[in-house]
Amino acid sequence: MIKVEEKENIRRLYFIRRQSIREIARELHTSRKTVRKAVQDASVPQYRLKGPRPCPVIDAHLPLIESWLKEDQNRPPKQRHTAHRIYARLVSESDYKGSERTVREHVSRLKGDCREMAIPLEFDPGADAHGDWGESLIYLKGQAVKAQVFCLKLGYSGKPFVMAFPTQRQEAFFEGHRQAFEWFGGVPARISYDNLTVAVQKVLRGRNRIEQQAFIAFRSHYLFDSHFALPATPREQGRVESLVGYSRRNYLVPVPEVDSFEELNRQLQDRLRADDSRLCPGKGISIGQAWEEEKGKLLPLPRFPYPCCIQRPVKSNHLSLVNFDNNHYSVPVEYGLKPLTLKAYAWKIEIACGERMIATHRRSYEKDRSILEVDHYLPLLMKRPGAFPYAKPVRQMPEIYQVFLKSLAGQDTREGVREFLHVLSLGRVYGRENLELAMQQAVSESRVDLERIRQLVCGSQDTVRQVASDASNMGQVRVILPDLSQYDRLRTPAAGGSQNA
Repeated sequence: MIKVEEKENIRRLYFIRRQSIREIARELHTSRKTVRKAVQDASVPQYRLKGPRPCPVIDAHLPLIESWLKEDQNRPPKQRHTAHRIYARLVSESDYKGSERTVREHVSRLKGDCREMAIPLEFDPGADAHGDWGESLIYLKGQAVKAQVFCLKLGYSGKPFVMAFPTQRQEAFFEGHRQAFEWFGGVPARISYDNLTVAVQKVLRGRNRIEQQAFIAFRSHYLFDSHFALPATPREQGRVESLVGYSRRNYLVPVPEVDSFEELNRQLQDRLRADDSRLCPGKGISIGQAWEEEKGKLLPLPRFPYPCCIQRPVKSNHLSLVNFDNNHYSVPVEYGLKPLTLKAYAWKIEIACGERMIATHRRSYEKDRSILEVDHYLPLLMKRPGAFPYAKPVRQMPEIYQVFLKSLAGQDTREGVREFLHVLSLGRVYGRENLELAMQQAVSESRVDLERIRQLVCGSQDTVRQVASDASNMGQVRVILPDLSQYDRLRTPAAGGSQNA
């Protein structure tokens, strides 16, 4: 193949020295055809392969590769052969000795570039958003766990929202939307999805869908429209698919090591705020600036957020436990063996009897766990204090309860248990939060007894919080006594009435 320098020399001889093609060919010892091509075109010469090069190692395996690719046409798109899988099968099944790169090149040639052409899209402010789920690895309390990451992205500004959950269930799906709407400061007019089972009950022909009733109720609360992609058309979800990959590469690398999902989501929000300075594609401004333009066009948030939960009728057993999702949650023994209503949120469990909320627990995503509150079994423990050391709810008490009990019991364990049970009974009257604050102060004062706890919880809640947070004021709690003089006012009208009579 002629070089570009040789082509330049030919052109100089022809155009400047005015030599003929025959003379140039004779002088440079080249063909007149080559000279004629150089005269007609000054561009850099390009090598053109006339025919495929022989590949003796892989040529014998090409019919087998073609048969696998042909069979893939009748299989699900996500379960078809990749080039790497073909290479692995050739090595194990056909004793292939070549390189993986050679296999990749031939598979690419056999498949061809079958990508569909696409149209560039542009969205109006507040008009559109895209939502989907992704999956990422995290280390939760030192153990490798797969986190389900909810992703939602506004169409105009490209402002993203991501939130990690232990599950992709419907209550997590709704909670992700709720948090995203509050993050955006409004609701987009339309949200596009893949055909998620938490939203779609059945896919019909075209764009028609039978949607989940709970999803319709959720959508009605926030008044946005839903749009579902056609099956097996990833081009329709390209924007949010890119967000799933971007968030995994940029927000979750290196792999987060956290003690809770709450800690992980705080880290994600910090990175989302920092991402506002990133340039918004095609607009010449940052994502944060584009979002400020879009925020006023979003639909307003409703007065009250949607209760993002699923509701189930349950009945407590003789151990005062209700079963949900292969776990057991305690309820007060007064409601044992009664029909109840359980509400499962993404992070908590609420149990109600009629309109009255009787128990709240942190939700567990493990299996065969018993989540118990010692307060729920207090009436039985008061009657049977001998069972206290062996009671399972006692062993799940918060740390401050354990510390308080240890300081209270001392040498006389039996009397300490009885007094401790009376302390716990104050929590039913004045609230668990106030009781725990009072315990913390009593332990810090080394005045661990029933009377001191009663003094603290009977005081105003503000005084207890202030004293518990300020160690310099420990021991200076003022007990507010009632004003008995107000009862004298009740006697005056009576006396006046008798005089008038």
